[in-house]
Amino acid sequence: MLIAVKRINREGLQGHKEWLTEIYYLGRLRHPNLVTLLGYCFEDDCRLLVYEFMAGGSLDTHLYGRASSLQPLSWILRMKIALGAANSLAFIHSGEGKVIHRDVKSSNILLDSNYSAKLSDFGFAKDGPAGDKSHVSTWVMGTHGYAAPEYVATGHLTRKTDVYGFGVVMLELLTGKPVLDTSRPTRERNLVEWARPYFASKRRVLKIFDARIKGQYSVAAARKAANLTNQCLSTEPELRPNMNEVVKALEQLQESGNNEGSGISHNEPRQSPYSNSNSAKSSWRSWISFR
Repeated sequence: MLIAVKRINREGLQGHKEWLTEIYYLGRLRHPNLVTLLGYCFEDDCRLLVYEFMAGGSLDTHLYGRASSLQPLSWILRMKIALGAANSLAFIHSGEGKVIHRDVKSSNILLDSNYSAKLSDFGFAKDGPAGDKSHVSTWVMGTHGYAAPEYVATGHLTRKTDVYGFGVVMLELLTGKPVLDTSRPTRERNLVEWARPYFASKRRVLKIFDARIKGQYSVAAARKAANLTNQCLSTEPELRPNMNEVVKALEQLQESGNNEGSGISHNEPRQSPYSNSNSAKSSWRSWISFR
């Protein structure tokens, strides 16, 4: 069986907490769109986590990393990945889960050989508010560019925090650009701030879309996807949809695309070796593959 092993740094209490948190959540949560934790090890200060091997690697590498030099992800695949990621969040937010991931980003969305998306890295996850509480107060954890503005400002954590992170991932899927890029002109370095003015115009919003997939989607589908992204990125958390509503919108978008059929490429890019982008705040040292 092909597996992936994640090894944590020997030093640091925070790293140990992340290791324990990952085991706690992924050890009990099971869903087709969550990466499967197969086992763990703690011996001589060496902490390991063993997962199913995800042949497609992480989403960010396909959009703008090493794998992006191959044939780019098609529109159909991008919407499939978005729906899979949305399903994973809808699951953990409700029913059996009621969990807030707290670090939703493209490098934490892994792809299998069929480009099915699976959410990974629960090291920052936290139980959602219980009873009549509206939020959980906590230290701000996550990745710059993906964290919701109200969470950064107050430390108040809600499920809508994850919705904002998902909106950033959607924007990456639509544009094919990284969320932060210091190589771009100053006004374009932050992807969300660069895109916001375009959302106000049905005509101008089409300019943010990845030129590599031009012609693979209808104008109507593009506008619907952009509108959903804009809602998820609202600066007011109460204006963001919940993840069940996001799933429904993406399912309808997928159905309308299948019905239109014309001008849409179903070609899948070539598979790339497994890779994982490191978060600036992650304590994980390396990924190792074993057969």
